[in-house]
Amino acid sequence: MTTTTTFCRICESLCGLEVTVEDGRVTTVAPDREHVATRGFACVKGIKQARMYDTPDRLTQPLMRKDGALVPVSWDEALADIGRRVKALRADHGADSLAMYVGTAAGFSLLHPIFAQGFMEGLGSSNLYSSATQDCANKFAVSKQIYGFPFTQPFPDLEHTHCLIVVGANPVVSKWSFLQVPNPFLQLHELRKRGAEVIVVDPRRTETARAASEHVFIRPDTDVFFYLGFLHELFARDAVDATRAAHLSGVDTLAELVAPYTPERCAAVTGIDATTLRRLVDTYLQADGAALYSSTGVNMGTDGSLGFWLQECINALSGNLDRAGGTRVGHGIFDFAKFGKRFGVATKEGRSRVGGFSRTNDAFPGGVLADEILTPGPGQVRGLFVTGGNPLITMPNAGRLREALQSLDLLVTVDIYCNETGSLATHVLPATSPFQRPDLPFFFPLWLGMQTRPYLQATRAVVPPQGDQRDEATIYHDLCRACGVGLFGSKAVTAALQTWRRWHRWRHPDAGPGLPQEGILDALQRLAGAPGFHALLDHPHGVLRDDVPPPGDFLGARVQTDDGKVHLAPDALVAALRARVPAAEARERAHRGRLKLITKRALTTHNSWTHNLEDFVPERNRTNKLYMHPDDADARGLADGDVVDVTTATASVRLPVELLDDLMPGVVALPHGWGHQHAIGLSVARRTEGVNVNLLAADGPEALEPVSGMAHLTGFVVDVTPAAGPRDTSSWSGMPPATPRPAGGPPAADPAAPEGR
Repeated sequence: MTTTTTFCRICESLCGLEVTVEDGRVTTVAPDREHVATRGFACVKGIKQARMYDTPDRLTQPLMRKDGALVPVSWDEALADIGRRVKALRADHGADSLAMYVGTAAGFSLLHPIFAQGFMEGLGSSNLYSSATQDCANKFAVSKQIYGFPFTQPFPDLEHTHCLIVVGANPVVSKWSFLQVPNPFLQLHELRKRGAEVIVVDPRRTETARAASEHVFIRPDTDVFFYLGFLHELFARDAVDATRAAHLSGVDTLAELVAPYTPERCAAVTGIDATTLRRLVDTYLQADGAALYSSTGVNMGTDGSLGFWLQECINALSGNLDRAGGTRVGHGIFDFAKFGKRFGVATKEGRSRVGGFSRTNDAFPGGVLADEILTPGPGQVRGLFVTGGNPLITMPNAGRLREALQSLDLLVTVDIYCNETGSLATHVLPATSPFQRPDLPFFFPLWLGMQTRPYLQATRAVVPPQGDQRDEATIYHDLCRACGVGLFGSKAVTAALQTWRRWHRWRHPDAGPGLPQEGILDALQRLAGAPGFHALLDHPHGVLRDDVPPPGDFLGARVQTDDGKVHLAPDALVAALRARVPAAEARERAHRGRLKLITKRALTTHNSWTHNLEDFVPERNRTNKLYMHPDDADARGLADGDVVDVTTATASVRLPVELLDDLMPGVVALPHGWGHQHAIGLSVARRTEGVNVNLLAADGPEALEPVSGMAHLTGFVVDVTPAAGPRDTSSWSGMPPATPRPAGGPPAADPAAPEGR
């Protein structure tokens, strides 16, 4: 038995962990109480994650579809078949007939997204799709326009702020987004303890709102009007910080745009009366350091880009951008924004074949992927690689996406389970879990410095892979070789890595067949001018960085626009506001009195990842529920526990009702990440009865936000009626139930999958 330290890679908090290993398996996971930043905190998901990884459902061999069934095969057979199909598709239909969908899990490993991108560049395909267009692409698209680089993401200076206004975010449950903050509840408590005002603007009195100074209800999907009214007041009071004017452009244009949107006018849409809004502006302006912060509640609305843009304008115009207690732009281990702008990282041009959407971080919107597969013509997607994601649960209009995936000539998933998407695949490749690979903190904290307490840490693999599991970097190196292409378009790079791989295996006979990941991580650190991977291992609890610059080093120094100024009125955003806001105002007035649906997350769920652990889906919690305010339920003759149909123009789902006083009247909430009945490789999750809320959301070019391509996944209108017909839980996911998996055997054939692929 050995005990060692590592860190969690489920979310951005990256909590330090202490794990005990016996006979090659993790037996206990506990918070690392000596960690330099996370200070002995870890959430229940992090502490129980070893049980999610060490399960009979874990993939240990590649699977390939033969005669309609997924059966175990060797790596050589799987890679050879994928390579043959890829070569044929490239020859017959061109490189853009191949695409990749990159999911959230890929982002929490440093090497995974790098090598996946390298594989796509080797194929010569421009068809990359990302889960970011479900939750955060608006922030990247806006930052590229106003700051000159998509990964320039200011974050609240939580250590020093005196006023924090949180819009559409619930960090107590979901952690902070685009910022590493361990123990968010403690962080909010410390803010309150030193006298800071913490105000939450949300359609639900969330767990974060309960820990705040004040909670203000807002009608879902009206955040743009909240920001417009706030910005109107800023100009009306002549509260623009004149000392920052030299670093900003477009101030006059912005003033003209927001002039008509008085707090009274906006109140009719948001439900926040003018007096309350003006009081919030007072609190914000009077604070010695203030910040507006938002997350998915704003991002996933109809106009998430406009909302985030206006928020950033408020922080900048008030003088709170690049200020102690305001919003900061972090420093990573090197100036990645400068490097990225110079070498075109994440800034590729080009438009999607369907809808003409611009790329965001080199990726097209996931909401047009089904169209790209189903629409004939040059560039039609015929083969898809899905890495670290599960689009059949996370994407809008999953019923239509299922139809599209079934029509593919090639569908390869790289994952630790055979999930819903893998159940349709031609090939399923078994990846390692976070505990089975060495790593550095992922992209945001390492290269961008998005940390409340900046530090560095490295971890070795704490347990070995099982069976034929391989890390994703090795998998994409192997795929390049099988497909006859070079990693990042260079066969020399592929060959050099293969030579290094063989040499490493010769020097270390007990090492697995994969790439020397520790050596690659060490090289990346050294190239960035930072302490190497192996040097960081000497600091098992992390090491605080001592090169953190003071506030005031961003404006006039690190803004990556051509003129070095923050562009507050980019043409595309100005045009979008003029075109979309009047229509949104009219739509909101027309929908007054109708129910709007928002999402909701529980402490024991993380996207769609945690429902395959019995601890997180006990008998009393085997389904998600539609949460309703008692007044709304009473008006529809509904009681707690009644079963209802929730309907949009796209789909209908059926589930039980639970009454919740914390909701704003007129709002219903439905947790996401459920609907696993058709997942042939998730023995626990497929027995749950939840529904996939994203079936209700629309896909296709007309349904997406035009600036960033974001899908509209929250704040949309629904009809809720008593269930019509029997309660048939097998169809609640909107898809046919899975064939049971034989005990101890590979996944059974999916009856909905086409034969002979």
